[in-house]
Amino acid sequence: MLKNLIERRRLIDQTKKRSDEVKTMFFNILLASWIFSQGAHGQIAVAAEPALEDESSIYLVTKAWEALKNNDLEAVKALTKKGIDRYGQRALAMQKQLQGFARGNNAQIRRYWALNDVATVLFIRGKAYQTAGMYEEAVASYTQLVNEYKFGQCWDPRGWFWKPAQVAQENIAMIKKGVFFDYGDYASATLVARAWEALDKNEIDLALGYTEKCIVMYKDKAQDMQKSLKDFPKAAEEDVNAYWALNDVATAHFIKGQAYMIKGTSDAALREFEKVRNEYFFGQCWDPRGWFWKPADAARNWIEVLDEKMKTEDFLFNI
Repeated sequence: MLKNLIERRRLIDQTKKRSDEVKTMFFNILLASWIFSQGAHGQIAVAAEPALEDESSIYLVTKAWEALKNNDLEAVKALTKKGIDRYGQRALAMQKQLQGFARGNNAQIRRYWALNDVATVLFIRGKAYQTAGMYEEAVASYTQLVNEYKFGQCWDPRGWFWKPAQVAQENIAMIKKGVFFDYGDYASATLVARAWEALDKNEIDLALGYTEKCIVMYKDKAQDMQKSLKDFPKAAEEDVNAYWALNDVATAHFIKGQAYMIKGTSDAALREFEKVRNEYFFGQCWDPRGWFWKPADAARNWIEVLDEKMKTEDFLFNI
């Protein structure tokens, strides 16, 4: 059954339906974000930033994203140095004004433009070093970002700010473990699709990492969707897909349970299956042959199997 369930995993084409950006480069998305969102600095009642022709922080960040996309490490280093030299002190001053990440509307967050931009160029430099396999230098750049500019934020064109320091910490952990994740556009469907692929290849650490990222990012939305339902949606495919977060988080917990089973940790697997059964029981997963299946039903079957297995193991141990 495990083999059949894995083979029936959601195909990438379903991912395309909910996210046109799954196959786009992560760096293209972020480059667009700067062009798309950061042009309003001059309208904020804070110290004015120079125009683009004067190599403003926006200009340097935009050029740094382009250099990263082109794998031009030397250009990234030069642009990053210029950004820190010109705007580092102003960014540090803004950092000291904050006790946590700036909140409010977009304009309020953009008031800290120097902090946001310096944090971003440091992230870009760390990513460039990481891509080049210069892990010691990458960790140093990420660490500087976390220690000095951790409250900087970067705009995503889909409508929110993300936190470079948090992603930097994730990258540091990946470098130290030697396990590297490609989260793509961070959409729940992308993360679930990559988790299925990793599980299919028996890459258990990757499967666990992708599922955990999906759960952490989307569990609140999934819980809200679960509470809004009294039964499984039984309408058209589009109506079921409207509960995307619930479907993907339920599936992520199920995949995580499968991964733990393969890893031989039955107790951890049991916890994941119980999560599906108890908390996300209206979630559904698409079978490429043309129907939705219910992770909670499959989870119940595995719970029974694991309960019997653990009882037998306890019996043998006691003997």
